[in-house]
Amino acid sequence: MQLVQTTRDALLKPLSTVAGIVERRNTLPILANILLRKQGQEVAFIATDLEVQITTHAQFGLGDSNESTTVAARKLLDILRALPDSGEVKLALASGKLTVQAGKSRFALQTLAPDEFPTLAQPEKWDVSFTLPQKTLKHLFNMVHFSMAQQDIRYYLNGLLFVFEPGWVRAVATDGHRLAHSGTAVEGIENKHDVIVPRKTVLEMQRLLAETDDPVSIDVAPGQIRFRFGDVELVSKLVEGKFPDFTRVIPTNYTRHFLVDREILQGSLQRAAILTTDKLKGVRIQLSDNQLKITSSNAEQEEALEEIDIDYSHEPLDVGFNVSYLLDVLANVKTEKVRWSVQPDVNASALLTTPDDDQFKYVVMPMRI
Repeated sequence: MQLVQTTRDALLKPLSTVAGIVERRNTLPILANILLRKQGQEVAFIATDLEVQITTHAQFGLGDSNESTTVAARKLLDILRALPDSGEVKLALASGKLTVQAGKSRFALQTLAPDEFPTLAQPEKWDVSFTLPQKTLKHLFNMVHFSMAQQDIRYYLNGLLFVFEPGWVRAVATDGHRLAHSGTAVEGIENKHDVIVPRKTVLEMQRLLAETDDPVSIDVAPGQIRFRFGDVELVSKLVEGKFPDFTRVIPTNYTRHFLVDREILQGSLQRAAILTTDKLKGVRIQLSDNQLKITSSNAEQEEALEEIDIDYSHEPLDVGFNVSYLLDVLANVKTEKVRWSVQPDVNASALLTTPDDDQFKYVVMPMRI
């Protein structure tokens, strides 16, 4: 039974879109597969890891028949990538095997029954529904994702808090040592809701979203969130749990501020980081009359010193930070200048913002060095 006939690149596009969530190690063999569902000329490609499900569609089915099968995602992807750019690729199904044919190359891959493939059940009614431009949603994720925890036993930190309220969408992430907040105006939200989106879903959406004004439809129901854009539909389970009250963490009363060139600060921190110890990654930030000093040292008693001219006329301050936390934010904020706010207290956190975005706030806790 002939399923598909198209170019290699046309087939690679939907496969690459969905295959990103396929885990290399699975408890269920079928989770290493993608589901190919052909209905006439429309072919759906579906992948899932039981937490996230991605579906995309393409119009290159052969004939009017309806067929479904599942095949190993990585093998099919690797075969297609290894084929020459030119020429057509045909997929056919016979005797429980999927045949891939291109020119004089032919591959027969084992399949598993499509009715064993575990698709996520979706609710009939969604509590929240609105749209955002793709580049706006991508920007929201980009500005906070680096603060998400990784494999923290406080599972609710291993994700991103999405807050929906009339007129606004906010994204917040924290690992307990630093917190990032960003927001954007939006229409179509009537009541306040907040949900925790898993880390894997956020990273996958960053990969899939484009820098365009094309819309993303976002729908939220108990335990589930759905993103639809272009030919892609991503459905994800939500993380259960209570996220910390981020409004109590973001300082509002800081009176000491200075602007610093982002690229100069980033370069100085990168150089100072070379001589930090692997475990601590600590640098000292010393503020005095119109000067910012960055110092670091290690167990071999090696030292680094960087000096940056700034507009600072308050009393001196000497405080330590994890250099990785500072470099993370500078790598994702693309503005020319960064606004740094402090308190005259070595135990107080620093607040980093940008002059052109009053919604972005990055709070980082100090560390003892």
